[in-house]
Amino acid sequence: MSKLRQALEKAKQDREKIETGEGRIIEPAVPQTEQTTRAQYKPLKPVYSSTKVIECDEDLLHRNRVISVCTRDEADRLKILRTQILNTMNEEGKNTLMITSANPGEGKTLTAINLAISFSHQFNKTVLLVDGDIKKPTIHKYMGLDDGPGFADCLVDKKPMTDGLVNPGMDRIVILRGGSPHTNSAELLGSEKMKALLKEMKERYPERFIIFDTSSVLTSADPLVLANLVDGILLVVEAEKTRKEDVLKVLELMKNKPIIGTIFNKSLE
Repeated sequence: MSKLRQALEKAKQDREKIETGEGRIIEPAVPQTEQTTRAQYKPLKPVYSSTKVIECDEDLLHRNRVISVCTRDEADRLKILRTQILNTMNEEGKNTLMITSANPGEGKTLTAINLAISFSHQFNKTVLLVDGDIKKPTIHKYMGLDDGPGFADCLVDKKPMTDGLVNPGMDRIVILRGGSPHTNSAELLGSEKMKALLKEMKERYPERFIIFDTSSVLTSADPLVLANLVDGILLVVEAEKTRKEDVLKVLELMKNKPIIGTIFNKSLE
């Protein structure tokens, strides 16, 4: 390149810079659309300063079929489900999902755990997984966590939510354990304290998605109470176990609730 061309090129670069009154040179600002694109691809990396961090045992997760960290095929199916949920709950402010089933033992808790982990794999979202089965909390057992304070204690003893939060050693996911079991669970879920706690969950972090695991519909009033507070409901149906009449009963009980779909669990197909 000739000296003349070099000088012209340097002059062009200098014109593209802005000199401030203080003599500092500032590079041209990145266009807003480009800034937005960069932000979308920059992974959220929360630093947990007040949340307890407990590294989960991978062998235990495998034994308990926490498949989001096990097999690619099953993880991909969860990604499809996650996308369908987000497409359905695409209105601003809709970020609370309840997982339930007709009867106990049909896979709702494991579905809630795996779906929460799948949501956490998105770079631009964090996930709060809440053990809402106040009578019989079990999420901490699947994950190998201790049974410290949790959701029920926030409602009964007015403990701060941070006391029950645990990060399982994974990016962008926090678990609110169930805490001390209580028999008057429906009353707790229908209380003013519950409304205030849910408001705090929903509004504290705008990028947060909240998943509630709860008890089964035909054995407890809890899901019917919580259904009035969440934005969406997924019903887990176990292949060759859940009876058709039980599903119809659930749909009748929840006919005015925000059911967004069903999950056919443990199918061989």
